[in-house]
Amino acid sequence: MLKKSKIKNDEVEALSNALNYDFPKYTTQIINLVNRNAQGTRPNVVGQMSNLIQEFDKNSLPEWIQWYSSKYPNAVNEATEKIYAKFLEMKKAIDLIDREMIEAWVKDLVYTKTYCGLKFQNAIIAFLAEKAGKSYRLANVEEEAKGIDGFIGEKPV
Repeated sequence: MLKKSKIKNDEVEALSNALNYDFPKYTTQIINLVNRNAQGTRPNVVGQMSNLIQEFDKNSLPEWIQWYSSKYPNAVNEATEKIYAKFLEMKKAIDLIDREMIEAWVKDLVYTKTYCGLKFQNAIIAFLAEKAGKSYRLANVEEEAKGIDGFIGEKPV
C-alpha cells in the first residue's frame, strides 16, 4: 500500500521540465489580485484551459506552447495588456492609501459593515420566519463556514 504524501509545486515543475520564472516576493500575489480585477485570463481572453489541455494530444511543454499559440496567437499579449492596464489603474489607487485610510477601512469593516450586515441579517431572517409562522435561529460558526446564515424552522438560509 502506498503511503499518502504530498508533492510540491516545484517538484511537479521539475518533473515536467517547466520553464522556471523567478518572481520577487509578493509580486505574484499582487499580479493575481490585479488579474482578478482585470479578468485578463478568463476563457474569453485565453480560452478554456481545462478543455484545451484535454484537446492537446502531445507530451511536452514546448509542444503545448506551439499548439496553444497556434490556436490563440494573440491571447498572451491580450491578457498581458488587460492586466497591465489594470495594474496602472490600481497603482494610482495604491498611492492614495495611507495609514488613516487603512484605519477608516478597518473601522468601516469592524463597526459599520459588521453591525449593519449582521443586524439586518437577523432582522430579515426573523421577518421571513414570522411570515412563514416558524421559529428561527442564526447559524453557528460551523454553519456559517458552509454559507448558512441561519435557519427558518429546519431549513437553512
